[in-house]
Amino acid sequence: MNNRTIVGARIDLLHDSNMNTPPNRDPLHGLTLEAILNELVVGYGWPELGRRIAIRCFISDPSITSSLRFLRKTPWAREKVEGLYLFMLRERQRAARS
Repeated sequence: MNNRTIVGARIDLLHDSNMNTPPNRDPLHGLTLEAILNELVVGYGWPELGRRIAIRCFISDPSITSSLRFLRKTPWAREKVEGLYLFMLRERQRAARS
């Protein structure tokens, strides 16, 4: 075999292995922080969001822009927002089953 064949076979093997990869089961996969935040605001509204996650950007003059700025700089707050989003998804799934 020459090098061209071996390289081509490796590419084919890599391509085939990617085709068999199971879909990502992470509900946050592919979502932006902005999309998550918008969904939470629609689902709960700013007052309830500020009650559930007590951070100033949700309580005092809230906006998507200021909240995104804060959440991108503050990992613990982002984790809380993502956790609340996952909770909201679970609640929706429970309601849909009922």
